[in-house]
Amino acid sequence: MTKKLTFALFGNVYQAKKSASVELLLHQLKTHGADICIDKAFYTYLTEQLHIDISPTSLIESNEFNADFAISMGGDGTFLEAASRVRDKKIPILGVNMGRLGFLADVSPNEITEAIEDIYAETYKIDERSVIQVEYEGKPLEGYPFALNEVAVLKRDNSSMICIRVEVDGESLATYQADGLIVNTPTGSTGYALSVGGPVVVPQSGTFGITPVASHSLNARPIMLRDNVTLSLAVESRNHNFLVAIDGRSEACTEGTRLILHRADYDILVLQRKNHSFYSTLREKLMWGTDPRD
Repeated sequence: MTKKLTFALFGNVYQAKKSASVELLLHQLKTHGADICIDKAFYTYLTEQLHIDISPTSLIESNEFNADFAISMGGDGTFLEAASRVRDKKIPILGVNMGRLGFLADVSPNEITEAIEDIYAETYKIDERSVIQVEYEGKPLEGYPFALNEVAVLKRDNSSMICIRVEVDGESLATYQADGLIVNTPTGSTGYALSVGGPVVVPQSGTFGITPVASHSLNARPIMLRDNVTLSLAVESRNHNFLVAIDGRSEACTEGTRLILHRADYDILVLQRKNHSFYSTLREKLMWGTDPRD
């Protein structure tokens, strides 16, 4: 007898080509008798823009929902948004890649049927991914203060570089003069940090990465730290403000605001197919080790 499962469905609202994939996914879930909860904005897009006939069990209008599994349909940005909605609920997230790269969302549309079968056969893997929590000394954060990928402190607009003083467990590490500074989890090592010269890090390594953006000094290089530390970042800026981007969600901050970063007390659960791995994704998505002369 097929077990009764509830799925929470999230997706972006920019990719009209996802219509056939969504319909395939819904068909597979209905075949198994699943309860389907759909994010309200995604539901509106699917019904009003793509004209897909959907009869969900319920709509998700806030972060107060529950499910056995969550499915993200989009790229890595959509996956990060889904993770910010799942939060500490311990709901495994399956990422279906409807975008370009898809490092977190590593299940292709033509694998949807097999991925759902994996879930019901319980032949999948769960990766536990660490999360960074951000706290401010002073003004409280307006948005969700947790990052699965990275926290980036950046200069605002076209202003001159900023000065970022970093302390590790109360001890001074360095003062960076740069366009910004990225603190990333291992999951985020293949994101923004990689594009500015940071290393690729295995997900379960238990580390934070610190990577400057366009540093004014050639001595400023990426550094890896254990993720059981507490980081303190104090920023000085010529125009007295800067940006904090938490998994791409930006907030403006005033000079003198101190940021406190540490590992959150929960992990995000990433559901992977049994034949997928971090190393296979590296090879397939980033062409890791490929010789362009071949």
